[in-house]
Amino acid sequence: MAHELVNTSVLSQGRAAVYEEPIGPAGVRIRERPRSRPAPGSVAVAIRAASINHLDLWLAHGAQRVTPPRVIAADGAGVVQESGDPSWKPGDEVVVFPTLCDWECESCRAGENVRCPHFGVLGEHSDGAACELIHLDARSVFRKPAALSWEEAAAFPLTFLTAWRMLMTRAQLKADETVLVIGAGAGVAVAAIQIARHIGARVLVTSRSEAKRKRALELGAEAAFESSSFSKAVRAATGDGVEVVFEHVGQATFPTSVFTVKPFGKVVICAGTTGYNLDFDVRYLWMKQKEILGSHFANAYECTKANELIESGQIRPVLWRTLGFEGVAEAHQLMLENKHLGKISILVGAEHEGEGKTAEGPGAIHAEVGA
Repeated sequence: MAHELVNTSVLSQGRAAVYEEPIGPAGVRIRERPRSRPAPGSVAVAIRAASINHLDLWLAHGAQRVTPPRVIAADGAGVVQESGDPSWKPGDEVVVFPTLCDWECESCRAGENVRCPHFGVLGEHSDGAACELIHLDARSVFRKPAALSWEEAAAFPLTFLTAWRMLMTRAQLKADETVLVIGAGAGVAVAAIQIARHIGARVLVTSRSEAKRKRALELGAEAAFESSSFSKAVRAATGDGVEVVFEHVGQATFPTSVFTVKPFGKVVICAGTTGYNLDFDVRYLWMKQKEILGSHFANAYECTKANELIESGQIRPVLWRTLGFEGVAEAHQLMLENKHLGKISILVGAEHEGEGKTAEGPGAIHAEVGA
């Protein structure tokens, strides 16, 4: 599926991680992009660290086709170098809010950026944040939580904000309900575990990896099940299923997710990491009056709410590994092999891990787990 740029005001500059042909992790290379001054209403952010997501992997492997070259990464954190807007000044430490929109339409003015006719995601519908310098609309950054290092701050926006919208806005998860999080090792899944626990919901998870199931329990999940046979075990643990299933795996698990959610329950989905074509017995949907909800990233209000919890330390980014800028292809390969739990960050302008932390606080959860 081809995706054209919807926001050409995003300019990735200097050394940048660029997706090129051939398709695959080796197709991401460091290239030099021309530099310019920011336009009025924009900020130039010197990126200190970026992080990759499954979105970058899909682009590099052609699952979501874009025309190369394309700078990757929705997520980044850095320092305002130059500002064309009075909201920000040089030296301000910021995190990129990776929603693209026109900011002027009726939906944007109402705070529903995802309904904007020009809605897109940084790194998918424009160049991304894995670069030395990026020009963005001044409304597309927010203040970096002071207790986070650069690589930690770059590790949460896309996944935590996606998970927040899925659970809080779309599924409207309640404190007395149970949510089943599929594929507990992914960045969006570890975010969902923490958000659901924060509001007081009961959390169950699935994963193929015993180590990842154990880590999910440490993050607050009540029970963890093997991915290949979770429905019977979940129904035994709950009686009649769960109120909400949090899906991002897609083809490999979706039929079982529909079966496992209880009557009148909801399956909310944001991705399909194992495939987009879903084949399931629809009788379990209509006869039990279940709902399937699609969800795609987040709006500015949801960004603010999730960031408040990050800044207060009530929920924390989960960081698996940090690599240097030249390790961007390796990061893609590790994600392809499903060896990660949480996020993989890339140092861009920062020289060492731990830089950027300016206040006391818990910081990220560093997840030591293999495949």
